Amino acid sequence: MKKDKKSEAAPESYAAAYAELQEIVQALQSDAVGVDALSDQIARAAILIEYCRKRLRATEDELEKLK
Repeated sequence: MKKDKKSEAAPESYAAAYAELQEIVQALQSDAVGVDALSDQIARAAILIEYCRKRLRATEDELEKLK
């Protein structure tokens, strides 16, 4: 399968990653994603989830430093 630049690109921000994840979830729930694109969507979602986790952990670490 051909991967485009968006499928591997880091999101611009946490908000952008979250919004894109919401779009993927909605597409999956509405059966709008065909079988051929399903693995690409899941791979992209995994990248976005990892990005969000890293940003949340970094924010938690910053908050801990302020205590």
